Amino acid sequence: MHDAELDLSAALVRDLVRQQHPRLLAEPITRVASHGTVNAMFRLGDDLVCRLPLVVLDEGAAIEAVDAEIEAARIFSAVDVATPELVVRGEPSAAYPMPWTVWRWIDGDVASAVDVGDDLEFAEALGQFVIQVRDLPTDGRTFGGDNRGGRLVDLGVWIQRCLHESVGMIDTDTLAAMWQHWCGLGRDEAADTWTHNDLMPGNLLVRGSDLAGVIDVGQARVADPVVDLQPAWNLFRGNARRAFRSTLQVDDEEWERGRAWSFVQAIGCLWYYRETNPEMSRTAYTTLTALLGDG
Repeated sequence: MHDAELDLSAALVRDLVRQQHPRLLAEPITRVASHGTVNAMFRLGDDLVCRLPLVVLDEGAAIEAVDAEIEAARIFSAVDVATPELVVRGEPSAAYPMPWTVWRWIDGDVASAVDVGDDLEFAEALGQFVIQVRDLPTDGRTFGGDNRGGRLVDLGVWIQRCLHESVGMIDTDTLAAMWQHWCGLGRDEAADTWTHNDLMPGNLLVRGSDLAGVIDVGQARVADPVVDLQPAWNLFRGNARRAFRSTLQVDDEEWERGRAWSFVQAIGCLWYYRETNPEMSRTAYTTLTALLGDG
């Protein structure tokens, strides 16, 4: 999916765990089927999962990314829904040049494999999760960075490239007009809050029809709270979309800005992962089609 992506295997994970945390070693070690784009996951026995970044970062950036994920997991542990729980942290080695982590396994099916798009109770439960995340203490943090959750206009160059690359895949003319409208949106004085920032169907776990867990807090940050509205378009339809919005009590201005942030993620994934991660590209297409129909 990326330049210089690492080739990871169960044998590598076995060696890393044996060398650094032998008490955790359990069999079997199997790669978890996933449509994730920046980490590989290997299940370690029944209860644990190893998470290894796929692309090498410089040492400072790699440490910062793992530290941020571990801190977010600690903070998110206060919500009622199961979220990632750290077991141990692994260090770079001659065999693998990045820090890595081991987490508790959370049982459930990913929402991309179970059709909950019309499930009102699931929509309301996910809305309650978002509310609890927004209520987590920020301790004075505000948005910092160049990704989702800051100012829409700062992403103009990237969005123009994505629209160009997506010609022929989706109605880019209408989406370009929508983007121009979104760039003119203001933002009220509402404070930044904690956000999961990556509520994709593959990060939502379903057990029966219940929300069993929300995984992957690697993108979690304090940001514009409306970035967590994205399941309205990447997952829900019709009445479930309305139930999700009603649970969150979203006004028209917030809803429109949430549409904009959902577009930002989807338009970047549509063309970029067309060949290397078709499921991610299809989810982006579903999202963009919903945004066009909801406009």
